[in-house]
Amino acid sequence: MFNSAVMYAKQHLPEPVRVLARRGQLEAYNARLRMTVPVATRADVENIYHCAVRKTASQWIKEVFSDSLVYKHSGLLTYDPRFYGWKHPRVVPPNRIGLSLFFPRARFDKMPKPEKYRAFFVMRDPRDMVVSSYFSTRNSHGPMGDVLEQRKVLMELPRKEGMLWLIGDMAKKNRFGAIRSWVDAPQSPEVKLVKYEDLTGDNQSDEMAALLSHCGINLPPDALETVLSRYSFAKMNERKGTSTVSHYRKGQPGDWANHFDDDIYEAFNKVTGDLVERLGYPSYQQK
Repeated sequence: MFNSAVMYAKQHLPEPVRVLARRGQLEAYNARLRMTVPVATRADVENIYHCAVRKTASQWIKEVFSDSLVYKHSGLLTYDPRFYGWKHPRVVPPNRIGLSLFFPRARFDKMPKPEKYRAFFVMRDPRDMVVSSYFSTRNSHGPMGDVLEQRKVLMELPRKEGMLWLIGDMAKKNRFGAIRSWVDAPQSPEVKLVKYEDLTGDNQSDEMAALLSHCGINLPPDALETVLSRYSFAKMNERKGTSTVSHYRKGQPGDWANHFDDDIYEAFNKVTGDLVERLGYPSYQQK
């Protein structure tokens, strides 16, 4: 009943009310974990920071790191600073996993952090980000931020013109620049760069085990398999409802090739330069 009410709030109520509802949902969930899940082992870091740009499976990451088994083997509860108006002096309180920090690297570096922390940045083929953002914004994303204004524009344009408009809008919002800022930054033992395609691909178990290990979380293999099974995209679609609010429309790497033509790629390349190659993805000519 409570989750149904929160889902309704996400879709229909004013944004301040939606934020309060989501904060309440998070606090209630964390309270249940504290009361019902004994901590078996604790992570050897004080904070973990999930950094990303939009359309890189942030909701999926949230579900995985919020799972009771992850809490059992880390002692760290999750925290989304968006639900608290970014008011905490350290952005993320001690002994928490900070979720969905959509920061360029410079902003993250300036953020107050404890001595012992780990961070990871999730990146994705930016061409697939464009396609995912187009369909999500046009058809299914909850009405947060400027989504409704964007949706109005996209609904009035043919698909090609809509993608061209969206590429320009993403560039204005520095989505592509934010990715580059993380890739171009000097390497650091505290920060791990991971690809969406690896976390969701055939070697998902190994990639997620490596990520959790980087974060100081020792999750037993059987527990990891349980967590990954719980949050497969298919199961999350069933729970969320694909026809109305799904963020998991397809998620197939390389789907951009089904939607980009030469004009779209030219516009994309104009604002991203060598970003695709810099990230190690195959170029347009190789498709």
